[in-house]
Amino acid sequence: MTRRTITRLLVTNRAEIASRVFRTCRALGIETVAVHSDVDADLPYVREADAAVRLPGDAPSETYLRADLVIEAARRSGADAIHPGYGFLSENADFARAVIDAGLIWVGPSPESIEAMGSKIEAKRIMKAAGVPVLEAPAQTTEADLPLLVKASAGGGGRGMRVVRRLEDLAGEVAKAEAEALSAFGDGTVFVEPYVERGRHVEVQVVDSVVYGERDCSLQRRHQKVVEEAPAPNLPDEVRTALHQAARRAAEAVRYRGAGTVEFLYDPATERFFFLEMNTRLQVEHPVTELVHDVDLVHLQLRSAEASWFMGWTDPPEGHAIEVRLYAEDPGADYQPQSGRLDAFEIPLEDGVRVDAGFESGSVVSTHYDAMLAKVIAHADSREAAARKLAGVLSRAKIHGLVTNRDLLVAVLRDERFLAGEVSTDFLGGFETGASAPSSTTASAVAAAIALAERAQAARTVQRGIPVAWRNVVSQPQRTVFEEATVDWLACRGVGAYRVDGHEVVAASPDSVTLETDGVRTTYAVAVHGDAVYVDSSRGHVRLTRVPRFVDPAEQVASGSLLAPMPGTVVSVAVEAGQRVESGQPVLVLEAMKMQHPVAAPHAGTVTEIDVKPGAQVAAGEVLAVVEEEEQA
Repeated sequence: MTRRTITRLLVTNRAEIASRVFRTCRALGIETVAVHSDVDADLPYVREADAAVRLPGDAPSETYLRADLVIEAARRSGADAIHPGYGFLSENADFARAVIDAGLIWVGPSPESIEAMGSKIEAKRIMKAAGVPVLEAPAQTTEADLPLLVKASAGGGGRGMRVVRRLEDLAGEVAKAEAEALSAFGDGTVFVEPYVERGRHVEVQVVDSVVYGERDCSLQRRHQKVVEEAPAPNLPDEVRTALHQAARRAAEAVRYRGAGTVEFLYDPATERFFFLEMNTRLQVEHPVTELVHDVDLVHLQLRSAEASWFMGWTDPPEGHAIEVRLYAEDPGADYQPQSGRLDAFEIPLEDGVRVDAGFESGSVVSTHYDAMLAKVIAHADSREAAARKLAGVLSRAKIHGLVTNRDLLVAVLRDERFLAGEVSTDFLGGFETGASAPSSTTASAVAAAIALAERAQAARTVQRGIPVAWRNVVSQPQRTVFEEATVDWLACRGVGAYRVDGHEVVAASPDSVTLETDGVRTTYAVAVHGDAVYVDSSRGHVRLTRVPRFVDPAEQVASGSLLAPMPGTVVSVAVEAGQRVESGQPVLVLEAMKMQHPVAAPHAGTVTEIDVKPGAQVAAGEVLAVVEEEEQA
């Protein structure tokens, strides 16, 4: 096989994965090229590259999914190779062919392998012929087959995937899955298979046909992975061996080259496993494999693409690695994605901790792409030590500006069931989101109120020696009102002296307050961004919203108004003005961050206004419709 040397590599992807590939390239002396949409122009990965090419527009269909623009960017920048990352064009056989036809080195498997595994339906047929166990779809669906899983044949990441528990819901869920799959992947083909309730998602990493261990990716929300680890816990040795052998057969069946992942559904009750799909690319969760096997999978990808063969064995895994995906989303609101500015994004880098991030303090998270901010990974001698280390790092991180799933991740990593290895794909169902305890919110509100007082005093231009809000004759306490709590406090003689029931103010400044509560001292870091006040401490992380003393009537909205829960695009409108609706009835569907979100009527009544049409772009808080509530007889 002819060897070709990569000298300048273009990554046709964005954010975290682009930065990750660039890191290996720098270590190997390979020059790098970034491509970026308009909204991504200021993200860190663009600065990290040796050269960058703009792809005009913001939507994926205008930018990262435009194969012609990407190949032209490679030509203009002098790149001789293209790495697809994951998502977007990474599993597009036509794109791989176009790269090769353009005389560029394609860092990935052959177009034929991608094509063979690109359709989950065709992939199952190939795997069954190769002797790999597969889940058989029912020929004629009956009640006995429930629950069922509707899945998109193309793509992944949970898009176009629906669980069906009632036979009468099947047709509707298929239609929803088809629409979501068409929007996400341009292919609305779906299929149905049995749904294993408490199964585990275990996948095997391969490079060419060499196995680099397995990972457990069972903790998921909306069928998207949240926590991944290697090796898989509580997996019988014979099952582990059988999984590795099945993955090797799968790779050999399609003459696989490069890095890929064979995903299986494992049923602990029967110790049986079934082929789910093969991802013909690098996985988001690849760092846990790298840490326990002391290997750089991107380096191996590049060597395979250059046709430089590497040694065909792996050493046993050392220690344990756990990765969490830090998302801009609100677990307490059904994982609703968030967008906007990250006022602070600081994750401690400590021994045994790795952070693969796509954003930094000041970055703007848009609605056009996936909501993942970073991957945080910990490696230690044992699984328990890795979980403890990772939870500690996350708890000390400063993340301001957007709601994230950080508290949920910390709660999971400290959960007794998780620490016992009792993981499954339904683990997060009904799991507590890790919201701050009321006592923590109260203390944080006190610290915030005092910090705001100190901030007001520091902003004075006259009488700076007098405590803020100090009175010679005290008639009543000062009151600071947040949406989450109200704090009454008194200013005493002496700069920085305050009295708050139940707390002693030991020290105070505009950005730090130390309180003694029940004999225990705690220091709270306070940051203010507009009306939002962020309080970080060892007791947790609390976001408070200041309530203005006076409200502009013009800012009020009519009763029954349906407000956009996030920025997005209106996909469909199901009602019209004058129509009567029931409580919970879908009114319209929004699409944001590649997921569809129904907006339902808050109560029974009549639709008096519909202010948007399909295709409209809306901002968070924008009035979409008004449903006038029925008067009670």
